Amino acid sequence: MNDDQLLRYSRHILLPEIGVEGQEKLLGSSALVIGAGGLGSPAALYLAAAGVGTITLADGDTVDLTNLQRQILHTTESIGRPKAASGREALEKINPEVKVVPLQQRLKDEGFDALVASSSVVLDCSDNFATRHAVNRACVRHRKPLVSGAAVRFDGQVSVFDLRDDLSPCYHCLFPENADLEEVRCAVMGVFAPLTGIIGTVQAAEALKLLAGAGETLKGRLLILDALAMQWRTVKLVKDPACTVCSRVMA
Repeated sequence: MNDDQLLRYSRHILLPEIGVEGQEKLLGSSALVIGAGGLGSPAALYLAAAGVGTITLADGDTVDLTNLQRQILHTTESIGRPKAASGREALEKINPEVKVVPLQQRLKDEGFDALVASSSVVLDCSDNFATRHAVNRACVRHRKPLVSGAAVRFDGQVSVFDLRDDLSPCYHCLFPENADLEEVRCAVMGVFAPLTGIIGTVQAAEALKLLAGAGETLKGRLLILDALAMQWRTVKLVKDPACTVCSRVMA
């Protein structure tokens, strides 16, 4: 690290759990952020501020006036622009040393493979089950850690699926793709603005810990927030031995 980097990241370097070695790991790492909306905004901002070397920001949508209540990567001047491009500008202003790769397209199953394979960590900040399952499958195939978050109304949740560990559950273990689950979107049900900031920031924290090799992650645990009562609870997760995604890959 040069002198400017030592100053910029000095508060991380002072932490014995991170130090110079951990900060250098962040500088040499890459993160794939799926979604530049309510969750992806705070997640990407903290990854950039912390010095993650390369951030790929994948989002096929454009900025809408209704986004601005919570999607803090974007401004009023960004309305009508691709979220990935608007997000890149915001991240470069926070930290011009970070390489930001904007991906202005809606990815499907096969589109995740190369992106996930080349990333150190993946943050799922999307808002639909189809994308979440596609990301999970790619992370399982390439054994990449996945930090998954969700937020709607006043309810949020976040977990880490560390697919480098054969004993770790995957997203499909928790929410099977063929299960009868209601997909609830904030466009219909609403969402409390700071909730997305809280959950997205937790996602960034978990990703940074994974990259720096610091502390204990949420692997095997689902962290749930009721923001209306401001109460947290944790649910333990176990691998489904009959999971059609991660068990099949192990076999």
